[in-house]
Amino acid sequence: MMRPLHVHSEIGKLKTVLLHRPGKEIENLTPETMEQLLFDDIPYLPAMQKEHDYFAEELQARDIETLYLDKLAAEVLEEKNMKKAFIQKMMKESHMEGNGSSEALEEYLMDMSPDGLVEKMIAGVQKEELPESRKEHLYELMDRHYPFYLDPMPNLYFTRDPAAVIGEGISINPMSQEARRRESLFIEHILENHPRFMNESIPRWMHRDYPFPIEGGDELILSRSVIAVGVSERTSARAVEQLAHNLFAAGSAVEKIVAVEIPKKRSSMHLDTVFTMVDKDQFTTHAQVVDKDGRMNIFILERGNPVRISKRSSLRKTLMEVLDLPEINLIPCGGEDKIASAREQWNDGSNTLALAPGTVVTYERNYVSNDLLRRNGLEVVEVPSSELVRGRGGPRCMSMPLYREEV
Repeated sequence: MMRPLHVHSEIGKLKTVLLHRPGKEIENLTPETMEQLLFDDIPYLPAMQKEHDYFAEELQARDIETLYLDKLAAEVLEEKNMKKAFIQKMMKESHMEGNGSSEALEEYLMDMSPDGLVEKMIAGVQKEELPESRKEHLYELMDRHYPFYLDPMPNLYFTRDPAAVIGEGISINPMSQEARRRESLFIEHILENHPRFMNESIPRWMHRDYPFPIEGGDELILSRSVIAVGVSERTSARAVEQLAHNLFAAGSAVEKIVAVEIPKKRSSMHLDTVFTMVDKDQFTTHAQVVDKDGRMNIFILERGNPVRISKRSSLRKTLMEVLDLPEINLIPCGGEDKIASAREQWNDGSNTLALAPGTVVTYERNYVSNDLLRRNGLEVVEVPSSELVRGRGGPRCMSMPLYREEV
């Protein structure tokens, strides 16, 4: 019988993926809240939705099942007690629990349909939506410059980060940034209550209440027995070590975790912004982080009591070692041109989504990198991205694979 989660590689033929189509949460961005909500600019939503629809249609045309996060979440909120519990979790996570307007906010949300509730939770609740008479505290009356009780969740279309499927289990991730921490509540809610998942005894490799952060953009499944995890701006070394301990203790198929340290800055936010797997022996890289020899700080974590840790310095040699390959090909984003490399890296030229070995989805704007991928024998499926890219994430970021065939 087919399990609902099954991912043992980055490149196995993709069968099922979780997406979120950008919605009203994007239009609730303002110049004053952009930085807090992790955006550099405000996308134009109608164009953004067209681009996302194009992306989804390219997947569907290849018989890939596309599930939508908001639809799954709403399908399990018909029952009143379930709705109330979900609202209270969201309010607690938003620090709304017990303040002057919390009761009125809960009543307001409880009156909504399941679809309307999920849409509102993602879009955010503005203060003006509640009657003035229910604003009971001085700080609520004075703090009028900030428009929201519940912040919008504009990063949710990057479904990669709140969780990561590893084997037949899942890492439900404690997110690094306050603006994104509620996102993994949706994943937890779906897994615990949706008929597709709730009775499947799915292992949890990581729990969202762990005190150190880890995000899915840093979790790459290189093979059945090897995963790579970035130690980055968004993922702590402590979390990587805990993930390794949990995987080993639970008897998962994973034998080695390759921890890769990358620069802690926005242009290299996650490991998959500087490094992705595109075929059995081919990888995209960002040349300013990973040079031709792939020199960087790398640690291999292996089973043991305690976990055994050994240091490496070459990404190329480490990949050849852990994947038992005689040679690999590192394909630099933007090629050898420093300007093209920097520009296309900023526009997620290294952030590819593999649909099958040697077939990848990329943004069409990264034409230098896309041409280089084709010259290295890869099939490249291009999608438009003038608005999608403004959130600083590419096709891999916008997708959470739930099922891949074995390679």
